[in-house]
Amino acid sequence: MPGHLKAFAVTLCALVLLGACGPRVQDFQPGLMTPDLQDGAFVTEDGKALPLRTWPAGDTAKAVLVALHGFNMHGSYFDDPATWWAARGITTYAYDQRGFGASPEARIWGGSKAMAADARALLELIALRHPGKPIYLLGDSMGAAIAVLAMSEPDPPKIAGLILVAPGLWGGKSMHPVLRFSLWLSAHIMPWNTATGSGFKRRASDNIPMLRALGRDELVIRHTRIDAVYGVTQLMGRAYEAAPDLNLSTLVLYGERDEIVPAGPVYDTLARLQGQPSFALYPDGWHMLLRDLQAEVVWRDIAAWILDPAAPLPSDAQKN
Repeated sequence: MPGHLKAFAVTLCALVLLGACGPRVQDFQPGLMTPDLQDGAFVTEDGKALPLRTWPAGDTAKAVLVALHGFNMHGSYFDDPATWWAARGITTYAYDQRGFGASPEARIWGGSKAMAADARALLELIALRHPGKPIYLLGDSMGAAIAVLAMSEPDPPKIAGLILVAPGLWGGKSMHPVLRFSLWLSAHIMPWNTATGSGFKRRASDNIPMLRALGRDELVIRHTRIDAVYGVTQLMGRAYEAAPDLNLSTLVLYGERDEIVPAGPVYDTLARLQGQPSFALYPDGWHMLLRDLQAEVVWRDIAAWILDPAAPLPSDAQKN
């Protein structure tokens, strides 16, 4: 076989193999049924029962918060802050997002379109359950990217405000091209391969007992499929691009010691948001702002902003 034909055949085989080993994403069938709230579950529009936790403020509820967890976490991540908020009149809802926690097909990437649709559907259901109450959407890390996508699409749910905690908006054009290509290649050659991230030598928090407890939590994913990592970077890139389309009151929280999400994309996103978003920078804050040793400082700021967005934050961490 001539050399050029042999090279063509090798290339063709490689492309076929890449196609056969594409990243795996959960099926999503929008409009299959009407989303519903059941006892301990949020049932999506394609019939998936996602575990749902509620921290009710009872008759004293002044506001309602829907919280979206970060990558490899699950809804119970918010147990400590949500309990604290409930005692101050804020009811919180959090669910295990597709691919995480005890949701169906855990460890398989849920898909950014489906995950954003889930957030929008739950907000609509919560509004029906709590008529007249101001509703806020909080996204932590990856959850912040989901929140941005959900609220930047046409005709978003009517909410009072958006809270982005250590926002995971590091992907797409905000990620180095070499890293972006390497991840694409890995996800298309060995999508089933797993990684723990331990080799990066990065710390997510100064709360070591909390990190050890998460390490023992069977619902926290520690061995992550490469195609899920690829999926979350694609999600973050889309959210980064969609951020300028947001048009609602927004609070952004970031820790100066964050070793997971780079500061550059966060500041760039702030500059591209409409209006004048509120921004709080915590000198002693790490990536897990809601679970760090100084977490109660952040909880208090979030509660204060929800109950009176025009007032200064109690921590004095607000930069604008």
